[in-house]
Amino acid sequence: MANPWAGEVALVIDGQERVLKLTLGALAELEAGLQEDSLVALIERFEAGTCSSRDVLALVVAGLRGGGAGVTAADLLRADIAGGPLVAARAAAELLARAFTVPE
Repeated sequence: MANPWAGEVALVIDGQERVLKLTLGALAELEAGLQEDSLVALIERFEAGTCSSRDVLALVVAGLRGGGAGVTAADLLRADIAGGPLVAARAAAELLARAFTVPE
């Protein structure tokens, strides 16, 4: 079960609920992987609705790694995400938001 107060988001992957979290290390990997100068630029891409499927995949992988799973993007290429790409994109956006805000 994901704890929003800890910045966690739940996502069902291959029938198993997984907890995603953006730790400082996961954020650093994400920044480097997406070749962004800052996280602000990545956040702006999501806010503007110009994020790509690569951005979503990178955020999900970073969240899984921050949550303790040793996964790579290649591991998720054939994974079944419950709800499909739209749910994955929502989870990625929520994950990014929770990393920088306190839940209500």
